Amino acid sequence: MKEGIHPNYEVVAVTCSCGNKFETRSTLGNVLSIDVCNLCHPFYTGKQKVLDTGGRVQKFADRFGMFGTKK
Repeated sequence: MKEGIHPNYEVVAVTCSCGNKFETRSTLGNVLSIDVCNLCHPFYTGKQKVLDTGGRVQKFADRFGMFGTKK
């Protein structure tokens, strides 16, 4: 690789909207503000809501199922 063409890889402070703070490395070089982290994301906290997609799929099939059939 060529020398001197890559940006500096620095340690940056990351602050989440929930108040969690941690450090990571980035080429950005500024303080990062994020909306969601592993402490407040529903997938990681176990508070994820499950959508009833089965009802939606059936409703779609009932309305538009006739277009998928071959004549």
